[in-house]
Amino acid sequence: MEIPNNGLIVIIKEFGKVKIFKRTFKHGSCRYYATFLYDESKLMDWKRDDFRELQTIHWGIECYHRALKQLCGLSKFQVRTTKAIVTHIFCSLRAFCQLELMRIKATIESWYSLQRELSLKVAREFILEQLSPTNSLTA
Repeated sequence: MEIPNNGLIVIIKEFGKVKIFKRTFKHGSCRYYATFLYDESKLMDWKRDDFRELQTIHWGIECYHRALKQLCGLSKFQVRTTKAIVTHIFCSLRAFCQLELMRIKATIESWYSLQRELSLKVAREFILEQLSPTNSLTA
């Protein structure tokens, strides 16, 4: 099915009208997106630029969720009580806020740079410790 640049309005049974957009990637693959608006009359006015803006916002949310899981430990907790779970979620959100504040103040280049710098420092110290004379394999 050919999708025009400004999208194609289709009706989904038992749901309603949506506007379909097609995005083609550099390597040739494509992905289709369905956009739903509560006010169907505005769907006709919904253009490609509106879709791009929505997609940019969506990508920011995806990056936020990935950072929460990878950098702030949101998906790595082994607690079972409600209070402990809520505390862990709060601490993960607080850690992300701190990372974002550091990025805004230019203390760090990106959310991931702090993790990279810490990992390099720990690896360097471990290697130097293993090379020290006290850890040699002399008989």
